[in-house]
Amino acid sequence: QVQLVESGGGLVQPGGSLRLSCAASGLTFSSCSMGWFRQAPGKERELVATITGSSGSTKYADSVKGRFTISRDSAKNTMYLQMNSLKPEDTAVYYCNALTRSGRNYWGKGTLVTVSS
Repeated sequence: QVQLVESGGGLVQPGGSLRLSCAASGLTFSSCSMGWFRQAPGKERELVATITGSSGSTKYADSVKGRFTISRDSAKNTMYLQMNSLKPEDTAVYYCNALTRSGRNYWGKGTLVTVSS
């Protein structure tokens, strides 16, 4: 049974930082492409960042480039999202995603990030 469990969300002031984690189990983590998505109230879910399983290549949404960093630790089956210089518009539920080599998609339940003074 595949499980993706996000953690690390919370309330932070504008300009602050948070680190999200996604612990994966039940899949071959090292071969999966992983990603973070987010969904703000009243908006569609959007891609934040992705990281491949093979080379560790990363991609970012323009809105987070230079502020967010995605990484993974295959020894711990865990993916991270370091978020710096947070803005109120970063407020959203952040979801972890895993895409297997066979094309199956898995999602976590999400963790809420609120950026507010």
